[in-house]
Amino acid sequence: MVVLKENSDELRCKYDRQTVSYADLTERYKKEGDSYMKQFASLYVKRLDELSSVLKQKVREKWGSNVDLIPLSELENQNGKRCVIIGTLYKHQTNKPSILQELSEEHQMTAPAPKVHYCLEEDQLFLEDQTSRIKLTGDKVDVKESVTGVVCAVIGAENKKSTFEVEDWCFPGCLPQKEISSKPVGKLVILSGLELATNPPDLSLSLLVEWISGLAGTTEYQKNEAFIVRVVIAGNSIKACADQHLSKGLLSGRAEDAANANNMSEGKERLDTLLETLGSNCYVTILPGQFDVTTLMMPQNAMHPGSFPKARRFKSINGVTNPWIGTISDRIVVGTAGLPIQDIQKVCGLSTVEPIEWLQRSVEWRHLCPTAPDTIPCIPFCKSDPFILRECPDIYFAGNMEKYDTRLYQGNEGQKIRLICVPKFANDKTAVLVDLETLDATPISFGSE
Repeated sequence: MVVLKENSDELRCKYDRQTVSYADLTERYKKEGDSYMKQFASLYVKRLDELSSVLKQKVREKWGSNVDLIPLSELENQNGKRCVIIGTLYKHQTNKPSILQELSEEHQMTAPAPKVHYCLEEDQLFLEDQTSRIKLTGDKVDVKESVTGVVCAVIGAENKKSTFEVEDWCFPGCLPQKEISSKPVGKLVILSGLELATNPPDLSLSLLVEWISGLAGTTEYQKNEAFIVRVVIAGNSIKACADQHLSKGLLSGRAEDAANANNMSEGKERLDTLLETLGSNCYVTILPGQFDVTTLMMPQNAMHPGSFPKARRFKSINGVTNPWIGTISDRIVVGTAGLPIQDIQKVCGLSTVEPIEWLQRSVEWRHLCPTAPDTIPCIPFCKSDPFILRECPDIYFAGNMEKYDTRLYQGNEGQKIRLICVPKFANDKTAVLVDLETLDATPISFGSE
């Protein structure tokens, strides 16, 4: 509970910051320690095995028990009979990144231009399991909006062209939501995309820090700010893109590399100072982003505290993995630095579906990062797929989005999930304030407009 202390002098008030329970639930991303010598096929197998058991029950509920549920290997024996098959979607796209193509082009003097998205009219959609693969066709198949790595069930029949004519789809669906044992209290601040290496601290960032620290606004505002129980920084705090330059000679290349390294060093120092200030005033959880100083493969390890000598002194600062799952005041909070949603947009085209819709669909797929390892590098897990959702979140966010958006998702079993697209602070100067009791989300802007 919040403790408020007011002196007899009405002009001077002291508000103690509220504290709530907190737990990090990302042990699944750390404990397995899989070898990088493993093949990625085992990750798909584990994903399909776990979600197939869920889908079998969903299929019976949706289409009844009279329809045959068969493995792909037995499809040819059905002779065009209506049936259900369960598998993993695979979208064949010639525009997708290819390591073989990259190796063949590594000696070119001019680097190929990065693709905005991978979509072509010639893209094809397949469903596969451990035994075989079949092409999906029909009016119910939207290849452009389909995502590789999603486990689903389809009902239909094999046609004369040896493709599967889809009548309808079934996905694992949203997990049941646990009952909250106590009334959640406090507010959560989420921000992302500080990009301090290329965007040094400015007035907007200073105002944000003062607001969180209770140094800005009237007494009433400061009273409300005391209810901020934690700040979540969701990735790309140091920079937002990879360093790419064409060397025009040995000395030129060294100079550009040195300049980039210097920018990174300055960005880390600025982030260290920012975390030190925030950590002395409230609790902070910081996720790494795609271009921060940590591992490249998903799930990304927490940024090493040795990189932040000032901030490491504070126990109030928690470095966590990307993706991250935790509980704050008995609310389950799940989030990423945004790469899974950004990659889905590349796979499906930027103009088809808004990011907030992809967030909702990933809840119904029960998977945080379906395009890994196809177009997102990840560790080749062989014992389980850690990206499968095993808890129904109360708050689910994606950082580093182009604009702020939110939606309250309501499931068929009464689930309520606050979905949030957190914008890049370097661009929008906006953080998101979430009320842990009501799940209301409010954008707080510190820009000039």
